[in-house]
Amino acid sequence: MSAGCVITGVMDLKSELLKSIWYAFTSLDVEQSGKVSKSQLKVLSHNLYTVLNIPHDPVVLEEHFKDDSNGPVSNQGYMPYLNKYILAKATEGTFSKETFDDLCWTMTSKKNCKPSIQQGLCSPKDCFKLFCLFNLLSEDRYPLVIIQPELEYLLTKISSAMSLEWDGTLLEELLSQNAALQDGMSVWEFLEHLSAGQLLHVESKESFSLAVDDVFMEMYHNIIKKGYLLKKGHVRRNWQERWFVLKPSSLMYYVNEDLKEKKGEVLLEENSVVENLPDKEGRRCLFCVNTAIRTYEMSASNMKQRVDWVQAIQTALRLRAEGKISLHQELKLSRRKQRETLQRSQNNQSSHSEPTEVEAPQHSSPEQQGESERLEQHIEGIIQKQREVEAKHKEEEKQEREKQQAIQRDLERQLEEAKEAKEKMTATLTEMQKEVQQQKKRIHELQLTQVKLEEALNAQIHARLEEDGIRQELERQLEEEQKKLVELQLKTSAVGSQEDSFTTTPPSSQQTEESTERELVNQSTTTQMLKHWKIQHNHLMKPITPGDKVEHLPVKSTCPRQGHALTSTEFIAKVQTGITQDKGNGYSPSPNQEEEEQGS
Repeated sequence: MSAGCVITGVMDLKSELLKSIWYAFTSLDVEQSGKVSKSQLKVLSHNLYTVLNIPHDPVVLEEHFKDDSNGPVSNQGYMPYLNKYILAKATEGTFSKETFDDLCWTMTSKKNCKPSIQQGLCSPKDCFKLFCLFNLLSEDRYPLVIIQPELEYLLTKISSAMSLEWDGTLLEELLSQNAALQDGMSVWEFLEHLSAGQLLHVESKESFSLAVDDVFMEMYHNIIKKGYLLKKGHVRRNWQERWFVLKPSSLMYYVNEDLKEKKGEVLLEENSVVENLPDKEGRRCLFCVNTAIRTYEMSASNMKQRVDWVQAIQTALRLRAEGKISLHQELKLSRRKQRETLQRSQNNQSSHSEPTEVEAPQHSSPEQQGESERLEQHIEGIIQKQREVEAKHKEEEKQEREKQQAIQRDLERQLEEAKEAKEKMTATLTEMQKEVQQQKKRIHELQLTQVKLEEALNAQIHARLEEDGIRQELERQLEEEQKKLVELQLKTSAVGSQEDSFTTTPPSSQQTEESTERELVNQSTTTQMLKHWKIQHNHLMKPITPGDKVEHLPVKSTCPRQGHALTSTEFIAKVQTGITQDKGNGYSPSPNQEEEEQGS
């Protein structure tokens, strides 16, 4: 890089910084006298030191203004100090130009930006971006103005970013109504007329803001080209889609176009080379960038994209080699040279009014016209090519946007279907849960019923077993009592026979007395045993709970015998028959016996 290129770059940076500082300085000049108080200059200098990332030197500022002990400013002025201690120390790449311009914009907008500007088409962010673009295209004379050709160029860029064709009739009408604007338009007049819709036809504020942001990123941040490319990894050697941003000094790539996650950067140096590659590994439209460190392989979507990217990278390498930091700055200088050449040609033609003096310029005018035409063709070619690239880029972005919108609509539809299916599934699960709860409740009730039935069955079986045991015991006792009854009857019949013999054969008095006593004892014993048997019989005849009274039990004469024992029905029938016979014989239990029977 030559020394002239370095000096040119430094001068360009200095002139661009001075434009913004001029706005900040004039905002402090309340009386518009060209003078600012020392305290305000200290604050301004301190802020400039901060945003330009320059070490502060407050002693130098005090020494610079030491001659002015009474007046508001130094006799030397602020410009020498600004050039020597601030602008001369500012270095490209060591500070954020956008932060610097934002400081100057904040200071000047409070005083000069009318509320009607921000209430119209331009938002506060749009006003700041347009302010930066205005300074980029404005003339290098103060007060700063933008002339008509540069204004038309900026309006054309914004219209192209909105996929619209700029209509110059609005600007022509405005200039015809206000002749003072023909010599140039200040930034405040530019913002006021643009926000009022007197320079552009805008469909919506959103599209206008997006277009201003695109132009701002391209012209202010020196973005030559941007878009998606496939890049081959250096370690894993796989292909990944990345969003590339090309600047004159570097080619940066990100995960996507929101620029939040930066994956790497290709530094473009003087020995860097871009070249096409043959198709391989199933990839087409390949090209690579060779640097001193490594080789970066990339794949474009089609041949046209590969050509555009290769030409754009070659342009960046050319700007790098020439020491130029901005493509649009170069285009601006080319347009300015063209206007100056045309102006000189027109001045030469107007200055030679005599026919004798016109002959000499006639020989030189074709050369001038040829040079002018070549410059015009070169500039028109660059502009046309840039327009084609922008139009192609916008068309690709539009297609990509439509594709993304279609994918988004499809995803939204799938999401709605998934939500509906989820709601149906939730409702079905709710119903199934309710049914499961009901079934569990029913099963629990059935289990409780089963437990109760088993308990009742066990109780019934236990009662049945007890009843069978008691019945067998009663049958055994009944058999014993029947045996005793038979023995008693035998004894009774024996006593009767003895009485008969006693009547026929009179015994002796002693025998008679003994026999009488013995008979009385036997009769008394028999009577007691009979009473005791009837009492026990009555106890045994009490029904066993649970069950009805004996009188209400049905009697079946056909009930079979079980073994040699009587069944319960035969036993009850036999007992009833015995009771009936006893009643027929005149037997009646005593009240005490009845009470005992009832108590038992």
